Amino acid sequence: MSTSPFTKQLASRFARIALGHVRREYPNKPGHVLSADADARTPSALHPVFYGSFDWHSCVHSYWLLTRVLRRFPTADVAHDIKTLFDEQLTPEKVAGECAYFSEPAARGYERPYGWGWLLKLAAELGALRENPWRDAVAPLADVIVARFTDFLPRATYPVRVGTHFNTAFGLRLAADYAATMPDRTFAALLSDTALRWYGEDRACPAWGEPSGDDFLSSALIEAECMHSVAPPAMFSGWFDAFLPELRAGMPATLFLPATVSDRSDGKIAHLDGLNLSRAWCWRALAGALSDDDPRREIMNEAAARHIDAALPHLADDYMGEHWLASFAALALDGA
Repeated sequence: MSTSPFTKQLASRFARIALGHVRREYPNKPGHVLSADADARTPSALHPVFYGSFDWHSCVHSYWLLTRVLRRFPTADVAHDIKTLFDEQLTPEKVAGECAYFSEPAARGYERPYGWGWLLKLAAELGALRENPWRDAVAPLADVIVARFTDFLPRATYPVRVGTHFNTAFGLRLAADYAATMPDRTFAALLSDTALRWYGEDRACPAWGEPSGDDFLSSALIEAECMHSVAPPAMFSGWFDAFLPELRAGMPATLFLPATVSDRSDGKIAHLDGLNLSRAWCWRALAGALSDDDPRREIMNEAAARHIDAALPHLADDYMGEHWLASFAALALDGA
């Protein structure tokens, strides 16, 4: 098995998928709290920018994917369409509407922490582009999300270790990219302190609950990748050895075996394609943290390749996966 490279052709394919749904308003699954009759509004009325792609967070990370493609392949045939979309959607006025939504009392925990992390990941990617108006337009919303994290993390006594949107390690991991890009040392320190408080004493992870039937994240591997991103390198090495001590023997075995997806028209079961892709991202990133002569590198990269091969052909099999999987494929291929 071999990992497909993130070529211009493949990136353009991913971008075309995203361009096909970021302004597709329906079907839509809003995570919206109604406090009064006036709150019953259409997705585009609630969210002037991120109303497509079935739900808010998928729309946000589809914009991240488009930004990533534009940065990596500025001469790709989709670049013009991406820029046109951004010129029309990533405007100060429309982003102000997104900020206004987060100011509502009922939106205090909206998209926490998954959508929060992806919004900051998008802001970081926009920041990596050359001078552009879109970065400055999105900055106020990124400030709102940083404030949300800053308020929430000191009060969160325990992490959430599930394999879905509520996983706290994934949110921290994406937010860490923003803190490093800005750079924002105060925010980076908060993320690091929180991860060490939540995960620093974890040892011999059995990964016994993986995969669950609707996972798109490995709670074990994303925790390790979170620690890789925020812990001091000298500390991470010993922590990782203790956290997954039997990797050389291919254990825990469940982490090396791609999940089976039985019905891609079922939104929850279709999550498992995302699990395969996010595992691949973690395996590749974690392998890259090891020394060149570490025997674990080969088996980890082989595991990544198996997981990519299991999911990559199915990005657009059904809208339940199509509206989000290309973003995870880009992470798997180009995010390490």
